[in-house]
Amino acid sequence: MRVPNSVVLPVGTHVDCCREEEVEEKRRDIMARIAAMLAERKSNLAHFIDNLEASEEPEFYVDQWERLKEMESCTLTILNLVAVNCTDRCDIKKLEATILEHVKNEELFPEVVRVLPPVYRQVEAAIVDIARSEEMADHGMMDLQYLLSKLSQCEHLANLGRELLQDILRYLHRIGLVVWYEEIKHLESTVFLQPTFLITMFKLLVRYRLVQQLENIS
Repeated sequence: MRVPNSVVLPVGTHVDCCREEEVEEKRRDIMARIAAMLAERKSNLAHFIDNLEASEEPEFYVDQWERLKEMESCTLTILNLVAVNCTDRCDIKKLEATILEHVKNEELFPEVVRVLPPVYRQVEAAIVDIARSEEMADHGMMDLQYLLSKLSQCEHLANLGRELLQDILRYLHRIGLVVWYEEIKHLESTVFLQPTFLITMFKLLVRYRLVQQLENIS
């Protein structure tokens, strides 16, 4: 809701726990809840903006007004919910195909046709090689400065600067090749070259019926 021109694909899991007629019922319910949530957000923003504009000294609230107007202008495209059975590989492949179909839609993602400089592909290929190398730890974590020094050892990337590398990392983060939390102070100097490791960690920490599982431990 805070990112301009966002596109969201809702995914419903645990289809295997539902009867066929329940799946469609839940799909409609979820989409209706999302629509209601967006309508409420739009109404609340309009209400807050009207209050600021109607205040006796609106000049004191210019910053708040501008921020609210900026949020009001953020468009959000909600795609149709995809229901999947995570235990069925065919369903996972179907979800993958749906995501790729949407990503290739130029109306949804105008930048999909943008031509990237060759250095982007060169850095991407070099990072893949580093991630697959024997010296790379399983967790795939690497200091940003150390990553820059490793990439600079490649002959065609000898002049790679930190600022350009950060731009490329933002792109690689968006496409999911790496994970780089530059907005988090304690993680801004760490690049995760193996995103699957993070997924494994999250699966251990955030899981279905976690509370009940913990309560069952004597």
